Amino acid sequence: MDNKYFTLSEVELNNNCPECYSRDGLQLTFKQRFVENFFYKAISSETVHSLFCKVCETMIFPARWTDDIDRVFEYQQRASPPKPTSFKLKTSSWILILVLVSLLVATILFFLGVF
Repeated sequence: MDNKYFTLSEVELNNNCPECYSRDGLQLTFKQRFVENFFYKAISSETVHSLFCKVCETMIFPARWTDDIDRVFEYQQRASPPKPTSFKLKTSSWILILVLVSLLVATILFFLGVF
């Protein structure tokens, strides 16, 4: 199973970086999980976030966030709601379902004496 994430939103923050104290490089990113395999594609409700400082090139984890960053994070989280969950079967799934149903019907007709 191939798990991927697509970007819901990327926001530049004006808050001070807790590592280098720069006001210019904080980038908050929200992503949502997208699952794709041979049989289906699905968007899940799982979201992840990351805060990265482009000045000092450091990932800022929630334990290091200030109260100001927490407030901005909560606001931005409400401002970028996740896309609705979805589930779509691929062509290979429909072919497999059609073959299985055909085999089931043929088996039932064989045991009923039609064939």
